[in-house]
Amino acid sequence: MEVIGKVKLIGEVQTFGSNGFRKRELVVTTDEQYPQMIMVEFVQDKCDLLNSYAVGQDVKVSINLRGREWINPQGEAKYFNSIQGWRIENLSQAAPNQGNLPPVDQFKEASNVSDAEPDDLPF
Repeated sequence: MEVIGKVKLIGEVQTFGSNGFRKRELVVTTDEQYPQMIMVEFVQDKCDLLNSYAVGQDVKVSINLRGREWINPQGEAKYFNSIQGWRIENLSQAAPNQGNLPPVDQFKEASNVSDAEPDDLPF
């Protein structure tokens, strides 16, 4: 699955427990009639994927939906969902290359042009 939108927030890396579990949160605002602010978690080594991104960039985030069950002390089951990112792509690309054409100022202006020449173009 994918989430496409603009980066609203990139959180700091958080470390939990003695085993050093790492988590980093990213919020992406979707571009639709009713924009949604989707929080995506990146965990462990995937936290570093966010280092080269900034607020305001257009991105496509590949995600997995995760769900888990927790039994509380009263024996009742509770269910939790999370959205976990595993890849992020920058959609804010520079203008496409125009076929490696030289700059316009490299062409010389024609000096032998006259309005007296017949116009034989079909349009």
